[in-house]
Amino acid sequence: MNNMNNILHTILPLPMFLNQTAEATPMYQPSDLVGLNKYEMWWAQFFTYMGDPALATAVLVFLTHEIIYFGRSIPFIIMDFTPYFNKWKIQPNKIPTAAQQWHCAKMVLFSHFFIELPVMGGFHGFTSYFGIQSHQVPFPHWTKMAYQIAIFFVIEDTCHYWFHRALHTPRLYKMIHKVHHEYPAPFGLTAEYAHPLEVLILGAGTIGAPIGWVAYTKDLHLVTVLLWMTLRLMQAVQAHSGYDLPWSLRFIFPFWAGAEHHDYHHKAFTSNFASSFRWWDSIFGTDTAYHAYRRRIDSAKKGKARELAQAEEDRKALIDGAREAQAVIDRAGK
Repeated sequence: MNNMNNILHTILPLPMFLNQTAEATPMYQPSDLVGLNKYEMWWAQFFTYMGDPALATAVLVFLTHEIIYFGRSIPFIIMDFTPYFNKWKIQPNKIPTAAQQWHCAKMVLFSHFFIELPVMGGFHGFTSYFGIQSHQVPFPHWTKMAYQIAIFFVIEDTCHYWFHRALHTPRLYKMIHKVHHEYPAPFGLTAEYAHPLEVLILGAGTIGAPIGWVAYTKDLHLVTVLLWMTLRLMQAVQAHSGYDLPWSLRFIFPFWAGAEHHDYHHKAFTSNFASSFRWWDSIFGTDTAYHAYRRRIDSAKKGKARELAQAEEDRKALIDGAREAQAVIDRAGK
């Protein structure tokens, strides 16, 4: 084991806080480390140091979750306190206060440590039964990871749509989902601000997609799961951000939901139940009220644009008239 640690430490030193020798069951043979890139070497070194794949997996999953969730939220918090970005705020008259942000952060942290962390702690034990690769190197080819993650997005979106619709039935809404709708104008941190049962129910698609995949195919690596979780968290926080930014994916992919789509759900307490895509709401007609709202908004904007254009023409006409009148006076004076 010491020889294996020496090999790993020589090829790619760990960060200082991990740069120690740990006695554990060997997970790698020297031949396993040939031809690896630096990220794969770091991965092998980390698992070797931790010694226990279950513990290493739990640490990686939890830290990734916290770093991405709050890291993705911080830019939107800054934007909420920067007037320049108000032009992209979907509900510009409802900027969250610092007190609201802090209250939300405390509740989310409680959920992360006492609801989600135990689930993450058991993830390796459950998925290893189905054959997930955790410490193994090298990583899968990026094309394999890409299509698996794309499938996870479709699975999660489908689960989210139906579970979310169920949570809007009167009894479940009152018992569970009402907590998440405490903020009619959502902001980034509210993505996981929810009743503990809702965290588990709507999280079932996020965690269930990779579990179902590895159970069926026996072909999944933990690094793919971490990338999937990263993208899903970024999508969830952005959808709750309250900002319809010019570079939103919805302007590139019309079927992408985004913040503009989900913000209406919080404003109206109905419609638009899907998480990432628009097709389920379109197929089952749960976006009818949303489209009617968009037509009213667009019509009002066109009307306002016409009013502004007419006002500008009137202003120009007044200026031209004043100039002509002055010219007449000047000519009369001569």
